[in-house]
Amino acid sequence: MIREVIVVEGKSDIARVRLAVDADLIATEGFVLRAETLAAIRYAYERRGIIILTDPDGAGERIRRYLAARFPEALHAFVPKEEATAHHDVGIEQASPEAIRRALAKVRPHQSEACTEFTGTDMRMARLVGTPEAAARRARIGARLGIGYGNAKWMLMRLNRYGVTRDEWEQALTEERDGD
Repeated sequence: MIREVIVVEGKSDIARVRLAVDADLIATEGFVLRAETLAAIRYAYERRGIIILTDPDGAGERIRRYLAARFPEALHAFVPKEEATAHHDVGIEQASPEAIRRALAKVRPHQSEACTEFTGTDMRMARLVGTPEAAARRARIGARLGIGYGNAKWMLMRLNRYGVTRDEWEQALTEERDGD
C-alpha cells in the first residue's frame, strides 16, 4: 500500500487508480474545492503526506498549482497525455493501470526554491525549443523524467523545481536519441 494519500480530480479517477495500486484517495471534484475536501486533504497532508495526480490538461494543471501552493511538501506524479487519452477524452480515468503505476514510480517533490541546474541553453541544445519537433520532444522527455508536459518555459521550470538531476537529464536525452 502506498503510504501517502493520492489526490485526484474525480470519482472515475479514483476507480482507475484503484485498479493500479492499493492506496487511499481523495477526489477534488473540480477546481472549486469544498471546505470539507480541503480539510480532508490538509489532514492527509499533515498525517501521511499527499501525492497530487491530476489530469494532464489545463484544468488538471490549474488544480495542481492550486494544491501545490497550499501544500508545498506534496509529492507530484504525472501521467503523460498520450497515455491518458482515450475516446477523445483526456484524464487519469483514461490511463491504463500500468501508466498510473509508472507515474507513481516517478513521484517527485516540488521545490519551492528553484535551482538553476538547467538553463535555456540546455533546452536549445536538447532541441526542446526552436524546432518543429520541440513540443513532441518535450512531451517525451517530460514523460521519461516523470515531470509531465509543458511549453518551453514550464518545462524549464519543472526541470529546476522537481529535482531533476543532470544524470537523469542525460539518461532521458540518451533514451530519446536512441528511440528507446
